[in-house]
Amino acid sequence: MSVAIPLADAPVLRPRARVTFAALAGLAAVAVACTLAFVFVSRHPHTRTLVALPPHADTVLVLDLSASISTDTFSRIGGTLETFARSGGRFGLVVFSDDAYEALPPGTPASDLMPLVRYFTLPVQKQPGFLPTFPPNPWASTFTGGTRISAGMALAHSMAVAQNPHAAVVLVSDLDDDPGDVPRLATVLAADKRDGVPVRIVGLNPTLQDLFFFQRLLGPTAAIAQAPLLDQVPPHDVTPFPWALVALAGAAAAALALREAWAPRLEWGSA
Repeated sequence: MSVAIPLADAPVLRPRARVTFAALAGLAAVAVACTLAFVFVSRHPHTRTLVALPPHADTVLVLDLSASISTDTFSRIGGTLETFARSGGRFGLVVFSDDAYEALPPGTPASDLMPLVRYFTLPVQKQPGFLPTFPPNPWASTFTGGTRISAGMALAHSMAVAQNPHAAVVLVSDLDDDPGDVPRLATVLAADKRDGVPVRIVGLNPTLQDLFFFQRLLGPTAAIAQAPLLDQVPPHDVTPFPWALVALAGAAAAALALREAWAPRLEWGSA
């Protein structure tokens, strides 16, 4: 049981009491804010698979299968599909050349991408003198043609906007677009920016000129990654160390510790 000590000059201490109260209240507020931020960050982690994606994003992959995509880059397509297939997310898939079509609807489990990897996997050589070739894929003879990236991106945009505000678009391409398609492509990318649809790029050995062009269209902070070869895909997903959570927990603990250091008070009152 605490007992107040009467002081004749109690009014002189009131300014200091107010300062102490403000400091304690401020430290308590910092601790509460850090705790709430910790909970929010831990509940909404960002997916990091080749490129960072918004939390809980229904991502639409836009896969370039035009004639400019040679068998030299097939392994990178396979590596990209396998990486996303292991991500545990949800995806839609658009394939394009001159035209585009929806191969998988948005919200499809990532594991459904895995069966497509076999079309971009070079078989093991079984007989000497006969080099293995990639298996024929469903698009090789009837779909592959010129390159109109805008066709794939426009379809992906409509799919993303129809999904939810967390949708994102990932373009997997060598970025070698038809010059006549550039104005239409710029219009589609502007629509993505207007509607808040994040655009990420996974390059299939793009030239520096094409890379710089897309960086100009998307902005200097555009997320552009190089597609991995199939044999470079790690066997397990690697979760980055949660430094943000550690920092928030440390800040909350420090605020509580400082508050406790200031907490003991001398109770006083007027004589």
